[in-house]
Amino acid sequence: MDKAALRRTLVEQRLNLPDRLERADLLQRVMRIWLIHRPDAVIGAYWPIKGEFDPLPALHRWKEDGELLDEPQRRRIGLPVVNKQHKTLTFHAWYPGCEMEADAYGIPKPKDTELIVPTLLFVPCVGYGPGGYRLGYGGGFYDRTLATLQPRPFTVGLGYTHGYLDEFEPEPHDLPLDAILNDNGVVWPI
Repeated sequence: MDKAALRRTLVEQRLNLPDRLERADLLQRVMRIWLIHRPDAVIGAYWPIKGEFDPLPALHRWKEDGELLDEPQRRRIGLPVVNKQHKTLTFHAWYPGCEMEADAYGIPKPKDTELIVPTLLFVPCVGYGPGGYRLGYGGGFYDRTLATLQPRPFTVGLGYTHGYLDEFEPEPHDLPLDAILNDNGVVWPI
């Protein structure tokens, strides 16, 4: 399997999905329902690029819902900040309207907000397959980051149905996700 070619194909397909906005709306709903009974107060996510699903509206709603419930622990959302030397990620507080700046790869990141440690981490999927394995962009940032985080956060992949790869073969260094959600619902665990 030529993973580089597969990544290009899947990203191109995702960018050209004629119903991507409808799929995004469905996945927003799936995410919101899935989060209802989660105990987490700090969730890490990502800034969407290349037609990725945008988890931030659902997470902002989750944060607002927590404020309405008057929960004892304030809900927080974090976005990744790349450590270019170690090729790992840390997560910094994000909220709508916070000042952003481009990271080393041109992706927006929170500017000068506090470091937070998520107990739940939403991860973008270029593709995904059986067993909770994901196909990312090939940089290994999430795998390296997850290998160092203690305790390891609960990991959830987010992607559209077109990204499912029935015959996906993970590599030895690949770590399976704890769950995968798509526009049809929960894909993993089944």
